Amino acid sequence: PLILLLLLLIPLLLLGRKNHTTPLRHSRTQTLQTLPRSWRTRLQPLLPMLYTLGIATLIIALARPQRGLDESIVRTEAVDMILLLDLSESMDTRDFTRANQRISRLDATQDVITRFLQNRPNDRIGIVGFASLPYAIAPLTLDHPWLIQRIQGLHTRMLDGSRTAIGDGIASAINRLRQSDAKSKIIILLTDGANNAGTLSPQNAATAAEALDIKIYTIAAAGIRTGLFATRNEVDEETLSHLAQTTGGTFYRARNLDTLEAIYTEIDQLEKTEIEVQRYTRYRELATPWMLAGLLLLTLEQLLATGPLGRTT
Repeated sequence: PLILLLLLLIPLLLLGRKNHTTPLRHSRTQTLQTLPRSWRTRLQPLLPMLYTLGIATLIIALARPQRGLDESIVRTEAVDMILLLDLSESMDTRDFTRANQRISRLDATQDVITRFLQNRPNDRIGIVGFASLPYAIAPLTLDHPWLIQRIQGLHTRMLDGSRTAIGDGIASAINRLRQSDAKSKIIILLTDGANNAGTLSPQNAATAAEALDIKIYTIAAAGIRTGLFATRNEVDEETLSHLAQTTGGTFYRARNLDTLEAIYTEIDQLEKTEIEVQRYTRYRELATPWMLAGLLLLTLEQLLATGPLGRTT
């Protein structure tokens, strides 16, 4: 700051103080020269030093010194994505395992997506659920703690879960990415069933996504159950594979929690786009301690000058 140029005037201030100092007079100068130096004489140079430091410190305080606490600009990687999640009744099927305990497909999905969100802090992510109808759960946002709360609150009773409208769900996700100007736009579709409701077919929805340069990753999530608890596999893997192929994505099959975790980890590695992010720097003001230090030095100089180190006539 230009105010620091005032530091150049300090020598002039010292010169002015020296010219106004009352000289020490004595009738016998030779006798004076032979007198031993007292402690007052030895400490006299301390006064201009304190004065100089005090004035300099006050000038620095006026310049408002600050300390930045954050970086200003960083380069990072980000995409805009919609997590499209099946919330039909079949997602309550307990054919996944966590710590030797049976958990539902939805529980497994919530666990994995929570960790996925924590690993992508710079992405704008939204959530759309679907069963017989699609339902917007969260818009595109960087507020991932809030997204995690929304994920943890999902349950199959939020919607009419008797049927599965995959095509309409994709259309709803596309609508939320339509205005995005991100270089990479993706939908991660997770389902355990087949399209049997809605007005738009999954194939037509995929064609619309391709036209808007939106990539769809598809995940068939259903565990394997045997014996008395065996259930027929109703996942339409062929359609899910076609959706991914049409839009440039990838089809995955998740039969257990570890596989589901690995799938989201792989997608996390595949979808990286470098962008520049402006981060505002927070500053801490340092003027107050400099001001107090300057006043303390000048006060000390005045006390010494009028007290033990004062000149006598």
